[in-house]
Amino acid sequence: MPRLSRRHFIALSSAMALAPAAAGAEAPPAGRRGGTAIVAFGAGTPRHLNPAVQSGVATAVPGIQIFASPLRYDAEWTPHPYLAKSWKLADDGLSVTLDLVDNAVFHDGHPVTSEDVAYSILAIKKDHPFKDMFAPVDSVETPDPQTAVIRLAHRHPAILLALSPALCPILPKHYFDDGTDLKINPKNSTPIGSGPFKLAEFTPSDHITLERFDKFFLPDRPYLDRIILQIISDQTALVVGMEQRQTHVQFFASEPRDIDRLAKQPHLAVTDKGYAGIGPLNWLEFNLTKKPLDDKRVRQAIAYAFDRKFVTDKLLLGRGRPATGPIHPDSPFYTADVEHYALDLDKANKLLDEAGLKRGADGTRFALTVDYIPGPSVQQKGVAEYLRPQLKKVGIEVQVRASPDFPTWAQRVNSWDFDMSMDVVFNWGDPVIGVDRTYLSSNIRQGVIWSNTQNYRNPKVDELLEAAGPEIDPARREALYTEFQKIVVDDVPIAYVNVVPFSTVYDRGLGNIPTSIWGGMSAMDELYWETPPA
Repeated sequence: MPRLSRRHFIALSSAMALAPAAAGAEAPPAGRRGGTAIVAFGAGTPRHLNPAVQSGVATAVPGIQIFASPLRYDAEWTPHPYLAKSWKLADDGLSVTLDLVDNAVFHDGHPVTSEDVAYSILAIKKDHPFKDMFAPVDSVETPDPQTAVIRLAHRHPAILLALSPALCPILPKHYFDDGTDLKINPKNSTPIGSGPFKLAEFTPSDHITLERFDKFFLPDRPYLDRIILQIISDQTALVVGMEQRQTHVQFFASEPRDIDRLAKQPHLAVTDKGYAGIGPLNWLEFNLTKKPLDDKRVRQAIAYAFDRKFVTDKLLLGRGRPATGPIHPDSPFYTADVEHYALDLDKANKLLDEAGLKRGADGTRFALTVDYIPGPSVQQKGVAEYLRPQLKKVGIEVQVRASPDFPTWAQRVNSWDFDMSMDVVFNWGDPVIGVDRTYLSSNIRQGVIWSNTQNYRNPKVDELLEAAGPEIDPARREALYTEFQKIVVDDVPIAYVNVVPFSTVYDRGLGNIPTSIWGGMSAMDELYWETPPA
């Protein structure tokens, strides 16, 4: 994929008023509205359906259908109007003014106003796990019902991306602001929003049914009558359901053998477009509180001891790409000018010798445990199992430790009860949103998954990230992130393995499959049946 244009990603327009439809989308032919699309949902049962206080695929996919956001994005990183029909960034970069559409109402008929926007942004700032996303927001002013002014403590180039569907759902203040802590409010599981679909039924571990909202503010949308998210935990069942046309679309597919199998079905199509903003990376992280992993030479040795090309070519069957650093290669801030840790067992052995970790009589230097996320077997369990014989070649005994479920794995990692662990982490478009959280020493927070669970501390990295966040000069910002990547790759708190080869598998009868930068984390108001299933 070519590098993305900095003009699209960084240059914040002083005013925007674009066509509301996503670029490339088309209206369905006459008589083709209606019908049901069944999504094969392998992300598991969400804790609830409110993305304002929960990140991740399981909550985002249904939540984005229920809630609308101020802006949304196309495949070129260009913002488009959504609840905000236009917006203006102040010349000094310290405020964003949103001009809301006039006809938006929530699913209970209450109008969407600037008070709802203010309530939502401040709630997200307080309760969302991505603390840096709205950290610069000082206040949100509401001079009239259709105008919201976001006041910033300092310039914040990530602010427009932060207004995307998965990151900034606009909540109805009258419904959620009832004195209950929003993070544990039971209404999170029975939400109402102003999105294209309203919640009809949420049966944990089975399905989520979303029905067309007839008063959706975009004319004639959504095109479908109903979306059913069929929660399927078994990977084989996911594949069979798509083959037998029991389900019609699967987002975030990442098992190479299954993708290849489904691609051979004449009624199915596969695309890898639509995940650039998500920026998924698969990696091996180290617990720097554990010896000998507190020694950089040991971490570097492990990074040199396995072959990323083997992972992508053999384990992933040619899907995906080797990962080289903390920023996804489709990001405008990515640099390839870092150490790539090509397989070099001699260098690995030399580093371990220099660290004073000599081989014992049986050839073993020391032992480590590696954990992995249960579920995506090839990139997690498969890579973990590959590390066992590979690291043995340099004298490291590896025990692969399974977790019975995701909460068990998360508890082990966020309580620092691990040596090494496989993980999949998203960039979320702008480094401020999805990258900083892993490396800032201020984000070492026990009990919080996808924070700095490595216990990585480097004052220079902190300084670079804190400088890059508010920097509005594109060249300067890119230079800061380039220096950051070089330092982190050299320090190796994480050994980067591969870019996750997310794909969307879909029935060829469907039109307007979401392929924006947010892929499956997009509103499906434009999805329709070109050829309905028999």
